[in-house]
Amino acid sequence: MPGLLLKNGRVVDPASGTDGLLDVLIEGGRIVRVDKGLRGPQGGEVIDCDGLVVAPGFVDMHVHLREPGREDKETIASGCMAAAAGGFTAVAAMPNTSPVNDDPSVTEFIKARAEEQRRRFEADPSQAYVRVHPIGSITKGLKGEELSEIGGLVRQGCVAVSDDGRPVSSSFLMRKALEYARMFDIPVINHAQDLPLSSEGVMNEGFHSTVLGLRGMHAAAEEIMVFRDLRLAELAGSRIHVPHVSTAGSLALIRAARARGVRVTCEVTPHHFTLTDEAVCGYGTSTKMNPPLRAEEDRMALLEGLADGTIDAVASDHAPHTVEEKEVEYDQAPFGVIGLETAVPLGLDRLVASGRVGLDRFVRLYSTGPASILKLPGGAGTLAPGALADVTVFSTARQTMVDPARFRSRSRNTPFGGWTLKGAVALTLVGGRLVHRAG
Repeated sequence: MPGLLLKNGRVVDPASGTDGLLDVLIEGGRIVRVDKGLRGPQGGEVIDCDGLVVAPGFVDMHVHLREPGREDKETIASGCMAAAAGGFTAVAAMPNTSPVNDDPSVTEFIKARAEEQRRRFEADPSQAYVRVHPIGSITKGLKGEELSEIGGLVRQGCVAVSDDGRPVSSSFLMRKALEYARMFDIPVINHAQDLPLSSEGVMNEGFHSTVLGLRGMHAAAEEIMVFRDLRLAELAGSRIHVPHVSTAGSLALIRAARARGVRVTCEVTPHHFTLTDEAVCGYGTSTKMNPPLRAEEDRMALLEGLADGTIDAVASDHAPHTVEEKEVEYDQAPFGVIGLETAVPLGLDRLVASGRVGLDRFVRLYSTGPASILKLPGGAGTLAPGALADVTVFSTARQTMVDPARFRSRSRNTPFGGWTLKGAVALTLVGGRLVHRAG
């Protein structure tokens, strides 16, 4: 593999404390050196990154790839294409497939499909490849009745366990899952929702749900489950990760738990820190997700948590659905929006361009944080010499025009179609190979 030199970029690597105008030399698929005035490798390519930011590869730790089972919505191949275009070098695939990833054989299938996509890219550079890290299910069939064989899933390559989309309602079973996961030092990711309390809600319970005549899901349904999971993690001494936090109350609970030593991390989505439940007023089903878009005070609390370090990662919760599934009455539409191709521009626009977070914090949220939570191998989340050369290069000045018709994803269910955002992905490299180049 020929070498590559990324020259004249602003290198931001929180893991090594690097932030400056530097060159990055890549050879053999790994970072060789980060310094000033480096010479390009013999026979390799030199890419001028003047005006661009060079960062460790971004990791989306919450993605629904739908394969196996619903390849009409997304495949591992199309998901890799979308992720690369969105600036991600790695994704973590949630287990709510068909069959569910509750068995090592399903984990192996997902890994084999990802490897097939890598080989397609090797043969045809118009394809794209990113690293796919499977997440196994907490319970068999996502039924919340019997634990999956977590040890076997981890040995086959799962980096976490989750029944995402469905909470583990049994406190006894959740405690056992946390205790079992502790032996492998992996996080348990539980969908935070008290089902009886949220009932048949389809959006946030509040002023707008009343005006629209739609059934609401109160913030307390999330917060009660967050409190329970934090307490059980404290009891078990285990790692708990709270996905797609959406309320101010949940963040307050996480802060308090962390202060008393609970091993908790959490993530938020771009749609939750960008939109509120007012966006539902047009009844567009691309605003229907679970947890739902919340009130403005919740959104502001999320922005504060992103800035002050309470929140560890930004994740897209990429949830593709077909046009036919979404083009129905709001009550009948499935929950979920896609986000792989909009997550980075939204973060650059809403967090960096607004001045709410600096570039170091931004890179932590999109790269160093999720890589650390999942303990990804190969030096993920850093540009230190010897690390795998997974690199995201982006611009804080260029604009991104969100055009769903040009998405690499098979689905189009985004609430951001037609938006113009300040910030854009320029290059995505996986193992030193260019898998996406804007334009």
